[in-house]
Amino acid sequence: MRYKCLSDHDRKSMMKEIGIKNVDEIYEQSGCNELISNDTQIENHLSEMEVEKRLKSMATKNLSAETTPLFLGAGAYNHHIPAAVDAIIQRSEFLTSYTPYQPEISQGTLQVIFEFQSMVSAITWMEITNASMYDASTSLAESTLMSVRLKKKKNKVILFGNMHPAYTEVTKTQCENQKISVDTYSNLDEIEWDDIASISVQYPDFHGHTNINLNAIRKKCDEIGALLIVVINEVVALGMLPEPKEADIVCGSLSSLGNTLNFGGPGLGFISTKKEFVRQMPGRLAWATTDEEWRRAFALTLNAREQHIRRWKATSNICSNQWLCATAFTVHISMLGEKGFKKLAQLNHFTAVSLAKALEEIPGINLGNKDYFNEFVVQFDSHKAKEVQQILLEKYNIIFGYEIEGNKLIVAATELNSPEDIKKLSNSLKEILAS
Repeated sequence: MRYKCLSDHDRKSMMKEIGIKNVDEIYEQSGCNELISNDTQIENHLSEMEVEKRLKSMATKNLSAETTPLFLGAGAYNHHIPAAVDAIIQRSEFLTSYTPYQPEISQGTLQVIFEFQSMVSAITWMEITNASMYDASTSLAESTLMSVRLKKKKNKVILFGNMHPAYTEVTKTQCENQKISVDTYSNLDEIEWDDIASISVQYPDFHGHTNINLNAIRKKCDEIGALLIVVINEVVALGMLPEPKEADIVCGSLSSLGNTLNFGGPGLGFISTKKEFVRQMPGRLAWATTDEEWRRAFALTLNAREQHIRRWKATSNICSNQWLCATAFTVHISMLGEKGFKKLAQLNHFTAVSLAKALEEIPGINLGNKDYFNEFVVQFDSHKAKEVQQILLEKYNIIFGYEIEGNKLIVAATELNSPEDIKKLSNSLKEILAS
């Protein structure tokens, strides 16, 4: 097929059809006030060397997670990635030119997908895992749509407890035009209807609480005939917390292993489920088989689910496989092994406990959690959380917390937060709060 770019007439016709006058109007709904203007502070007709030097100079104004104490969580966690990960994912066995529709030339990619599925199924205690979703928000949205397909006569889904607001918004957006009602609840006793397809709960929740009674939610789901969806925000937590065996569907993010923060993307989402639900699960599946000479081989299966086959009748509009991110995750968790995965989780929790103890000793700071894995809520008595954040950033070069309602911050600690980082943060906060 010959590529033809759009003409100005084509663009104007498209904008007229959707009722806008210029392209910028498309982004107004996002509420983003940081769109880049034409003023890039770079003159025209510069040489490549001059442009490169100018961009590097501009980049030095950024604070990097690699050089700055970072205590930011809420879905983005700064973990160490072994150097071997990047070396292995660049091997030719995994670098095929496109998606693995032709198994005879894509065995490396297909085997990685198969191993990825196997490992994620093991840590989530589910039977089948797909490969893969974009991130946690899209994996939750697709899981809710999946639950509606499985519960054909039900068109309501519930997001229970403290769910990440971004996951909630993406799910509502996905469901809005499909006449699926999305409701939020924090009390199980208030849920009484029988037309609910699923109840979703985040584990640990958005505020870091780990004491989530999955058994009680499971009983409620059985009572009203709904599926239980468990959303995993931080996969490392599964190295310490009990597996979500009560779930029908487990989804969420795997970005913590093998993948850097990447300025917020790309991410790595997943959906795991019971074998009986596999035909309604979106995403690719690679299964092991044998070739005509009875050698072990790998191939995509149940391809009718894919958009490239069914198009508008597809199970999901997400048909891109985040295979590079999935490969990085697979390499990293393979290097850790079961013992290493658990040890990493313990180290994260130990660091978070050290951080919590240091913050508790500072007058004017209160902790909002009795239970947590590697993140928790802090609240300030007399200072505004946003102002404290700003001073820590500008004066002390410390990135501290994610602001939420009620003058609170969600703060996180990982294995990369050293005792020196915690001491620097503690001393800096004491100076700020004493002023």
